[in-house]
Amino acid sequence: MDILYIDQLSIMTIIGVDDWEKIKKQQLILDVDIKWDHRKAALSDNVSDCLNYSDVVSSIITLVSEGKFALIERVAEEVATMLLQKYSLKWIRIKVSKSGAVPQARQVGIVIERSNLV
Repeated sequence: MDILYIDQLSIMTIIGVDDWEKIKKQQLILDVDIKWDHRKAALSDNVSDCLNYSDVVSSIITLVSEGKFALIERVAEEVATMLLQKYSLKWIRIKVSKSGAVPQARQVGIVIERSNLV
């Protein structure tokens, strides 16, 4: 299985349940792993045969930065759903981390895996 990965994607968005969190953007860090067969692109050396990670990153940034969320669980789910549908993916893993949510921890977060069983 080939994996395209995006590591430590930083996005500012409205996230949280406290009143102040609903008006002030905070940073989320996303790690994304995408199952994708890269053999065709490897053989052709042609960008049109690969999953364009710049397009994937732009799609994630647009969705997250323009949204307003209470929970990181929702962010992860919306990103996974959008990517699975937009790029006809078979499997994806999303990790969403938030700094400062718990004073004793550097970050807290969630990791989800989703698939399109077609």
